[in-house]
Amino acid sequence: MVARIYRPAKTAMQSGTARTRRWVLDYEPATPREVEPLMGWTSSRDMKSQLKLTFATKDEAVAYAKRNRIPHRVQEPRARQQVRKSYSDNFMFGRVGVWTH
Repeated sequence: MVARIYRPAKTAMQSGTARTRRWVLDYEPATPREVEPLMGWTSSRDMKSQLKLTFATKDEAVAYAKRNRIPHRVQEPRARQQVRKSYSDNFMFGRVGVWTH
């Protein structure tokens, strides 16, 4: 079972970058999830899928994986484009986009 080391992306509900600075080690699923026929719940027999470890740096996460002989792969974060737009830009006189109301 391979562990994945990554920095989580910003969720759609966040305006800041609060929980995106730490590195996370979690395991890829060994078995697919199953739908329980009576209640319709989704379940898994894989206990390692519930484990999620956080680290301050990538080097700490890699060192932990090597120390415990966990096969791992590192996903580097992609650079995010900064959006510089204010609310008043929606009502600008020389606006390029289509006005819909």
